[in-house]
Parts: sequence; C-alpha cells; structure tokens
Amino acid sequence: MSLFVKDIEVNRMAERLAMLQRVSKTEAVRRALRHELEREEEAPSLVDRGLAFARALRANAGPDGGKPIDKDFIDGLYGEP
Repeated sequence: MSLFVKDIEVNRMAERLAMLQRVSKTEAVRRALRHELEREEEAPSLVDRGLAFARALRANAGPDGGKPIDKDFIDGLYGEP
C-alpha cells in the first residue's frame, strides 16, 4: 500500500527531516507519525482534564467549600436587590 504526498511543503518537510535524521524519507515519516500517535495517546482525555479542573476548584475553595448558593447569592449575580 502506498502513500502519495502531493503537497510540496509536506514533501520538503519530509525530505528535510530525513536529511537531519540521516534516514530515508519513508523512515522519517514513519518516525514522525509514530511520535505524534504516542503523544496523542499519552495526552489526558477530555474527561480526565475536566476532573482535574474540578478537583483544583474544590481544592482552591478551601475547607468550607465556598459560599452557599441561595436566592440572595443568585440575585446578587444579576444585580437584583
């Protein structure tokens, strides 16, 4: 199975990487793709990032957990008396 790159800039980048790494263009592309796949797979998922954010918020709130949310608090957000 072949991969044909028709983009001149991509071809030049592959040639440059191959030259710098002293490997074939195919090997340079293989390494670059493998590196990006590993980087993507190691990145935390959106769920993990959301949980970390929620934990950080909770930790910053302190032991009391922040102000209670009641009608007065919500009215204060909208500038209502």
